[in-house]
Amino acid sequence: MKKAMDQSKLNMILNGISLTSLFLMILLLFAYGNIKGKLNNANEDRFSLTYNANRFMNGSAYLTNEVRAYASTGDQVHYNNYWNEINNLKNRDLGVAAMQEIGITAGEQSMIDQMSALSNNLVPLEEGAMEQVQAGEMAEALAYVYGSDYSSVTANINALKEQFLTALETRSKAQVDKLTLESDIIMGIIFLCMILVGIMQIFVMVITKKRILAPVITVRDQMGEISRGNLSAPFSLEPDTSEIGMLVASIHETKTELKKYISDINSKLTQMAQGQMDLSIGHDYRGEFQPIQLAMGQILDSLNRALSRINQTAEQVSTESEKMATDSQTLSNGAVAQASAVEELSASIQDLSGQVNSTSADADNARKLSIDTAAQLEACNQKMADLTTAMGDISKSSQQISGIIKTIEDISFQTNILALNAAVEAARAGIAGKGFAVVADEVQSLANKSSEAAQDITNLIQNSLSLVERGTALSADSTKTLDAGVAKAKKSTELVERIAQSAREQAESLAQLTQGMEQISEVVQTNASTAEKSADSAQELRLQAAELKESVQMFRLRR
Repeated sequence: MKKAMDQSKLNMILNGISLTSLFLMILLLFAYGNIKGKLNNANEDRFSLTYNANRFMNGSAYLTNEVRAYASTGDQVHYNNYWNEINNLKNRDLGVAAMQEIGITAGEQSMIDQMSALSNNLVPLEEGAMEQVQAGEMAEALAYVYGSDYSSVTANINALKEQFLTALETRSKAQVDKLTLESDIIMGIIFLCMILVGIMQIFVMVITKKRILAPVITVRDQMGEISRGNLSAPFSLEPDTSEIGMLVASIHETKTELKKYISDINSKLTQMAQGQMDLSIGHDYRGEFQPIQLAMGQILDSLNRALSRINQTAEQVSTESEKMATDSQTLSNGAVAQASAVEELSASIQDLSGQVNSTSADADNARKLSIDTAAQLEACNQKMADLTTAMGDISKSSQQISGIIKTIEDISFQTNILALNAAVEAARAGIAGKGFAVVADEVQSLANKSSEAAQDITNLIQNSLSLVERGTALSADSTKTLDAGVAKAKKSTELVERIAQSAREQAESLAQLTQGMEQISEVVQTNASTAEKSADSAQELRLQAAELKESVQMFRLRR
């Protein structure tokens, strides 16, 4: 087995390189942040110095401008502004204090002191000018603030201002430029480190893919082939001393062992399929394969025992099937004779049953006719009773109609009287009552017609009542006659019912006897058929037992 670097050592080296690069970048980022902070502070100091220097210088210039304006105009506002700056605002003093707090050089402090001394030299001149203004001597006041002494001092102050600003700007700019350069250098180093880290990461990825991932993927694919039962799949990796190399060696060993077990199992099963049941499981299986070895041994033992029992059973079945075939043939012959006798008896019973059924049918027909006759008589009797009732109702209705007609006659009489009265009143009214007289005539005519119709209806009702009385008498006589016929018909029906019931009972008994004989005949025929089938089955069973014995003999069993 060839030697190779362990994957753990390789991972440790690669991770160490990555962590070192990351730590270096973190340090550079911290340094860059520090420089950027210093640069920001330097820019702020530069701005503050410039601002406060201008504040100092503008304070002096402000005093000069206000005293000159006061000397020129005499305006009290400028006087107040001057002393407000001196006593309250104090921009010159505050500007100097702020610059000192930020930090200035000795030379810069010397120039500030010189400008302060020169400014102090102007104070007596400015005070003298303001006193002259208050005294009303404007020309003398102007001579104070615009004279050669005052102008010479202000010129010296302005020259010192320019020198101070230049020195201050030069110093602060140099500091800012230095910090900017340092910041740019550190940023360049960071970019360079980033490039180096990127290159290193690519290198790590390539090494990881080549030395770790690629073998792992190959091992995964090979294990997939093994899990699918493909032990002949090509495996290009060779074992070595690394972790993956040892895993590869384990896979090769696993494939070899699995092939050995599979080959042995395939050989044993092939021999068993060829009928060699006397073989033994000689190979020593290990681990989880031991149960397979034990199971194969148990299968061989079970098959040997089962095939031996099958062979013995086949011989016994062949012997017993011959005996059963002989007995079945004898039983079949007896069943056939028995079936013939049962068929003759059944034919005799069927003839007797037919005669009884005919008698029963005739009795049923007579019973039905008797019942129908009685029912018709009862229906006629009922109809006659209904007719009698209806005639009574007609009589009552006619009487009621007579009363109604009497009422109509009364109404017609009253209407006639009213028509006469109306005609009289119309005659009294003269021409105005002519129309009403016509109506009265029509009403009288209608009343007369109603009276005549009522009289005609009365005559018809009287005739109907006479006919109804005659029909009622005839209906009563018919009802009596029908009652006597119904009673005789009921007695006749009861006698026929008894005869029919006896015939039905005889027919049912014979039917049950016939059914029993048919069942016996079917059983006998079934027994005969079963006996014949049993004989055929016994013969077939004997042949199959012989074939089974012949099939078992092809196996070489253990003795």
